[in-house]
Amino acid sequence: MNPSKRLNERLTPLLQSMIEKGPAGCACTVVQRGEVIYKETLGYADLEMKKEITPDTIYRIYSMTKVITCVAALMLYEKGLYLLNDPLEEYLPAFKNQQTFRDNENGTKYLSPVNSPILIKDLFTMTSGLTYAGEGTETERQTRTMLENVKRETLDMQALSNGLATIPLEFDPGTRWKYGFSHDVLTALIEVLTGQTFGAFLQKEIFDPLGMIDTSFRITEDKRDRLCTIYDRPEGGLLTPNTKTDASYQPKSRYESGGAGLLSTIGDYSQFAQLLAKGGEHEGGRLLSSKRIQLMATNHLNPQQLKDFNWQQLRGYGYGLGVRVMMDPTAGGINSSIGEFGWAGLAGSYMLIDPKEELSVVYMQQMLPSQEPFIHPRLRNAIYGALS
Repeated sequence: MNPSKRLNERLTPLLQSMIEKGPAGCACTVVQRGEVIYKETLGYADLEMKKEITPDTIYRIYSMTKVITCVAALMLYEKGLYLLNDPLEEYLPAFKNQQTFRDNENGTKYLSPVNSPILIKDLFTMTSGLTYAGEGTETERQTRTMLENVKRETLDMQALSNGLATIPLEFDPGTRWKYGFSHDVLTALIEVLTGQTFGAFLQKEIFDPLGMIDTSFRITEDKRDRLCTIYDRPEGGLLTPNTKTDASYQPKSRYESGGAGLLSTIGDYSQFAQLLAKGGEHEGGRLLSSKRIQLMATNHLNPQQLKDFNWQQLRGYGYGLGVRVMMDPTAGGINSSIGEFGWAGLAGSYMLIDPKEELSVVYMQQMLPSQEPFIHPRLRNAIYGALS
């Protein structure tokens, strides 16, 4: 039995079972050695209107934007515009004289200059000390306060980066791993290096060459009816439309987040995924060298940082230049190849690249919380189980 037939027999029932207690609909495309071996859309883009998911449905891909951002930055690296070990402050002066929070012997916090500056590689690897907004640490709280005082859609990436630079870091750069705004600051660096807005650079250097006609930071009026409804589904609860997430996608928004801002279709993102699976080649041209993709898909975390990189669904993985990297199949009970890499998005989108198999997987859904720890490992295991 060929892989395509096995995938249809195994993967489609699995996806259908996930829809019963998960998203309203989903889509999945699997490509191996340039051949589409699985392509399916299931369920609804809008439950209330009974609008089905179609191949041109547009999704909020959230953190799958990060992989595109890191590829864009590595394209500039290959032009010699910076080195990974360069201090960030040489390009973004607002990051000079950074401070970090430390603990006194009695447990109280105090501020102190960082032991070393943020390096550009710290942005790629999430070891910068920058965080997202939150409540867990003082850095998270101050980041939250900064963002509460401004409408996100009015921020451009330079303003966001400059605002983040005023907040003390959670730790000395290069010492720990923490998911946060590092890739958004990397976006600001790209803009400084190119003299273009991030969206304009992506359009010219990645989207146009790959034919990604529906990938952008904003939704235009002619495409609005193709935007998938995003649903909230509390544990054990029902799907309810979420209407609070879309201000930054509107036509007048200035927010071009390299960490979480893009909209895309499954076809568009599969084109990008295939670029990585093929070692940076596309239709006879080359956007990125295979050596650079190898560097991207190599673990860059030390033992302490790997302890911080401890999400349930990522056991057995390390972290490279913006992507998870499969290192230890026994730790996570994983049946993929060592070196398999990719990332996921907040609403449940998922991307997997396996250079050894020349394999790409792109999965799309729109639900909060995403049920990622349940869905993604099962999706991965079923796909590899069907490969010859």
